[in-house]
Amino acid sequence: MWLYLAVLLVLYYLLCWYRERQMVSHLQDKFVFITGCDSGFGKLLARQLDLRGLRVLAACLTEDGAELLKNQTCDRLQTVILDVTKTDNVAAASEWVKECVGDRGLWGLVNNAEDFVKILDVNLLGVIEVTLSVLSLVRKARGRVVNVSSIMGRVYGVEALSDSLRRELSYFGVKVVMIEPGYFKTTVTRTLLHKLIPKSGWTEVEIYLDSFSFWTVMKSFDLLETSCCQDLSLVTDCMEHPLTSCHPHNQYSPGWDAKFIYLPMSYLPIFLVDLMVYWSNPQPAKAL
Repeated sequence: MWLYLAVLLVLYYLLCWYRERQMVSHLQDKFVFITGCDSGFGKLLARQLDLRGLRVLAACLTEDGAELLKNQTCDRLQTVILDVTKTDNVAAASEWVKECVGDRGLWGLVNNAEDFVKILDVNLLGVIEVTLSVLSLVRKARGRVVNVSSIMGRVYGVEALSDSLRRELSYFGVKVVMIEPGYFKTTVTRTLLHKLIPKSGWTEVEIYLDSFSFWTVMKSFDLLETSCCQDLSLVTDCMEHPLTSCHPHNQYSPGWDAKFIYLPMSYLPIFLVDLMVYWSNPQPAKAL
């Protein structure tokens, strides 16, 4: 009996291995629209897909970011300025994408734009607006939607959005994928401390943090900075796979912390998660 089970297990993994390596044909004819390409995951993915021969439509927040990306890629890649929190920006970018893809449709949409301060606008509302604006083009190409959040994406509602889209768009042959990376060293993690520190000085930071020990919190930021993974290709490889594979996964969790800490935590009872967070987070300082 155990021999049969072992054989079935080996056959199952061989089938998974085979499916993983079935690639989409004619990649050079497929358009992929990526938001947040100024730096980090978006920029690296745009360069990565450009090398694979795909027609990349890269949305950047700034002119400098767009110009830098153009200098690092071939002439096939095109850029547009886009702030996903502004409706008129999204509408203009959508029209630009329609002109670029023509009758071919849009094979891939990668919602990657992120901003620490406007986390709700960008990670949820921005994702919804950008997706709806080009959804007809994705349906036409029977393509893919790749939503990039974080391992805490459940908090912001992006996972629920992806689940809903995946079920509804499956009837049209569109695949919706969720990328939930752990902590990686990007511009967001590097500027996290600066976002919290007012220009007027350290004293206001202590007031801002209220009863929490200021230096304990600063130490936790240092720990976050040093523990962040610096290999962004672990994430962009997961982003590339659903755009080039015939059989993409529904969900990817790059990073050891995402796989072995945060993802398992999401399935634990709430009281256990609360206890883990309570003991691992900085404790409030004693009242003076």
